[in-house]
Amino acid sequence: MRIGKDLVAASATPLVLGILADGESYGYAILQRIGELSGGQLDFSDGMLYPLLHRLERLGQIEASWSQSPTGRPRKVYRLTADGESAMAEQRRQWSVVSDALRTVWHSGPSLAVGTA
Repeated sequence: MRIGKDLVAASATPLVLGILADGESYGYAILQRIGELSGGQLDFSDGMLYPLLHRLERLGQIEASWSQSPTGRPRKVYRLTADGESAMAEQRRQWSVVSDALRTVWHSGPSLAVGTA
């Protein structure tokens, strides 16, 4: 099963902020972590990740710097800022509401639509 594009897009920001809350990381490692967290079911590409990272950087939620990789190549490393921590907390609250609502509607059984008998 693959997760639909709309749900992948909606979950992108909270996932990236959550991953960076665990510590600084770079693009490829973030993609790998998303794959691990989703059991490979979130189809998250670098074409989706890097524009998101740039947007979060512009918003001041993450910051980036260049560092040397173990292979000697420079790579851009991203870390969460205080604004990013606040944004992540807000995302967590919002997703909790959505998750609770879905859990309730899916576990409540069939219901009658308004106006039907």
